[in-house]
Amino acid sequence: MVNEVKKIAIVIQRYGLEVNGGAELHARFLAERFALIPEYDIEVLTTCALEHTTWENHYPEGVGEVNGIKVRRFAVDKPRNVNRFNDFSKKIFFGGQKNPENEKKWLDDQGPYSPKCVDYIEQNQAEYDVFIFVTYLYYTTVLGMAKVWDKSILVPTAHDEPPIYLDIFKDVFNAPRSIAYNSFEERDFLLRTFNIQHIPGDIVGVGFDIPEDANPTRFREKYGLCDYLLYAGRIESGKNCFVLFDFFIRYKELHPSDLKLVLMGKEIHPVPKHPDIISLGFVSDEDKADGMAGAKLFVLPSLYESLSFVVLESMAVGVPVVVNRKCEVLKGHCIRSNAGLYYDGYHEFEGCVNYLMKHDDVYAAMKINAREYVEANYRWDVVMGKFKKMIEDIAG
Repeated sequence: MVNEVKKIAIVIQRYGLEVNGGAELHARFLAERFALIPEYDIEVLTTCALEHTTWENHYPEGVGEVNGIKVRRFAVDKPRNVNRFNDFSKKIFFGGQKNPENEKKWLDDQGPYSPKCVDYIEQNQAEYDVFIFVTYLYYTTVLGMAKVWDKSILVPTAHDEPPIYLDIFKDVFNAPRSIAYNSFEERDFLLRTFNIQHIPGDIVGVGFDIPEDANPTRFREKYGLCDYLLYAGRIESGKNCFVLFDFFIRYKELHPSDLKLVLMGKEIHPVPKHPDIISLGFVSDEDKADGMAGAKLFVLPSLYESLSFVVLESMAVGVPVVVNRKCEVLKGHCIRSNAGLYYDGYHEFEGCVNYLMKHDDVYAAMKINAREYVEANYRWDVVMGKFKKMIEDIAG
C-alpha cells in the first residue's frame, strides 16, 4: 500500500539563506527536513522581506526555490518605521493605551503587513493538508491561522515578553489543532498564561546534525585567535548584547590575557571599538561550524529565548555555555545538561568564566555532557516522529 502524499505549508514571516533569526532558521531547518520524507510535499509561504526591522521588500514576489524547497513569496504592502513603532509599542505596553483598536493597529504595524499572503492561505486552503505556523508574534500567523485553524500546527517560539499579554494573542493560542513546543519552560509558561490544556501538544523542538568536519584550527588560523568566547546571532539590544560588551570589557580589565570575544551575526547594536572584541558579521556555514567548535565557551546574555539554536549548536560540538540566569529556557538547558553555567550580574559572569577557564576536569566533563544532551534530546528522528503524529492526527 502506497501512502498518500500530504501537502504541508510552513508559514513564516521571512525566509532565506541570508535571513538571520531563530524562528526563521527553525522554519528553514524544518522545511529542509520535511523535504527528505517522501510522503510529504513541502512548500513555504512567506513574504518578500529580508529585514525584520523595516519589512522592506527584498526578494521578488512569486514562486522560487531555496535549497530545493518551493517558496511562495508575497509582497509587504507597507514597510515599518521602527522608531515610530517602538514609541507606539511603549504606549500600549506601559502607557495604559491597550485597547482592541490599538492592538489591531499594533499588529498591522508589527507586520509584516501582507494581506496577499493571508488571502492566499484562505483561498487555497483546500490544496494543503496541514499548515505549520512558525512563531506566534507576527501578522502572517495571527491572521493566517485564523483562516485555517482546523488544519494548523503552531510552533510558538514564545517567551515571557510584553506583546504576549495583548488580548489578540488569546485567540492565537486557542486556535491551532496542535502545538509544537520548543521546551518544558515554554510549554509551562504558555499553559499558565493561556489555559490551553485542552489543545493537544508536545515538546518537539528541532533537530541538530552534529558537524563532523568542523575544523577549529582552520578558524583560529584564519582570524589569528587563541582562546575566545563566542556570541552568535543578531547583535542587538534585544539580545542584551550591550551588557555582554560591558561585562567582557570589565573582565579583561581585571584579568588581562589573550582571551577575545568573537561575534558572529549582523550588527544592529553598535559594537564597541576594543582590541579584544572581534565582530565578523554574517559568516559562512563553514566558518560558523569551525568557530563554534573552536570556542572556549559560548556566551548568550539574552533574556528571552524559547529554545536557542546557537546554544544547542555549540553544545552539539562539545562547547560549554554561559547564559543569563533570568532566561528560564537557557537556565533549563544548563541544569538538564550539566554542560553550562548561568549568571546574574557581572560578578557571577566573572565567576562562571573564571571557574570554567581554571577547572580543566569540570570543563572536560561539561564538553562530554554537552554533546550527549543534544544527542539525547534533539535528534531529527525524534523531532520528525512527533510532527508526523501531529500531522496524522489532523490529516490522517
